[in-house]
This record gives sequence, structure tokens and C-alpha cells, in this order.
Amino acid sequence: MMRILLKPFRILYVVYAIITFVTLMVPVFLWSLLVLPLGRIKSGNLIYYACVVWADVWFALVFIFHRNIFIEPIAENQSYIFVSNHISYLDSALVPKTFRTPVRPLGKVEIAKIPVFGFIYKNVIVTVDRSSAENRARSVLILKSILKRGISVLVFPEGTFNMTGKPLREFYDGAFRIAIETQTAIKPVLLLNSFDRMHYASIFSLNPGKSRSIFLPAVSVEGMTLDDMSALKEKVYKMMEEALVNHGAKWIK
Repeated sequence: MMRILLKPFRILYVVYAIITFVTLMVPVFLWSLLVLPLGRIKSGNLIYYACVVWADVWFALVFIFHRNIFIEPIAENQSYIFVSNHISYLDSALVPKTFRTPVRPLGKVEIAKIPVFGFIYKNVIVTVDRSSAENRARSVLILKSILKRGISVLVFPEGTFNMTGKPLREFYDGAFRIAIETQTAIKPVLLLNSFDRMHYASIFSLNPGKSRSIFLPAVSVEGMTLDDMSALKEKVYKMMEEALVNHGAKWIK
């Protein structure tokens, strides 16, 4: 009964959240147009910083209170391959709340088609079309070139939403192959409450409350070869799986 009574307020809240989301994106879009001539790397960093400001304002307006928890701190002047679980549409908005300095996430090419937001998205994210082997190979080359510039990258190794009821879906190889080929440490990150704040089934499940991102210890790949890739992937998977269970991730059945 209480859920029925609260439903109109939930709808109003989500409509309000969408309106503020889009409204705040407009100045980020204009800023993107202004800095775009500065080149892909510099403009990408400047657009990312604008997204950090956008996220700080939007999350405050929708009463989602986020904090980052570091089991092991991020080393200064070191690039990482961050790998994170993927469970909600809110994960994209959480990226600039979680990573406070520029990173380049690997994201679905389809989202780049969204008006305004898509323009910003494709300038701060390395897009990938998983249906095209050629496009996947191109995305990998771009990620490698970004790492050489000292900029970290972010990969969701599950590839899509985890709707299994398990802590994680099976991981793709990409992040681990790149880590070994570039000798870049992997830093696992848990998005622990995005499922609580927005269920993957509907954007109308968005609700206010706490949000946490947990940075786990880095995994060194020093001296590893591609023969070690499966063992590396399994090690990171088990580390993240255990941490999600220990922290009581709500989607685990």
C-alpha cells in the first residue's frame, strides 16, 4: 500500500532528475565545442573535468551522496587499467564521481547516438562496437596510445549489465590482454550501490541515497606474458567477486 502511495512521488523525482541531468549537460556541451579544437587528448581531459563538475552538481541535486573508499590508494603519476563491475545505467554517471582525474572509459558505440550527451560521450570515451572485429581492434589501439600518454583507462570487463544474480558475469579478455601487452597494472573498482540507486530494469527505479565506489589493491602484471592472461583474469575476477560478497552487494541472490 505504501509503495502505491509513494509511486507518484517517485515518478516526479525521476522526471526532476532527468530534467536536471539534461539541463546541466547543456553547458558541458557548449564547453566541449569550445575546447574541441585543442586536440583529442587535451580537449578530452578538459571535457572530462567539466563532467566532474557536472556530476558533483547533479548528484547533489538528486540527493545521491557518493564517497570513494580506498583499500589501497591510487599512486600518483601512474596510469592504470581500471576494471569495474557493471550493473546499472547509473554507472556512466558515476564515472566522474569515482575517477576525479581524467580517465578514458571503453563504452558502447550506440550511446554516442544520443543527442547532446552522445557528443560529449564520444569525446571522453573510447567507443567500441563489439559486433565488429575491426572496430574492437581499433579501440584496443586507441586505448594503448592513451596509456602511452600516461592517462588511465577504464574497462567494464563484463561487457554489459550483469543480470545473472551472481556477483559478476564472465569477463572478456580485452582489459587483461592490454594490461600485459602494455605492462600496466590493473586496479579493480567496485560500484557498490548503483544497483540500489537504479535497477537495470527501469530508469524509473532511480532513488536517492548513498553511493560508494571501492578501490581495491592494484594487481601488478610486471613480467607477465599472454600465457598468463587467463590466470590474471581469474585472479582479478576472484578478488572482485570476494569483495562484492563481503560488502553485501544487493544484487547477489
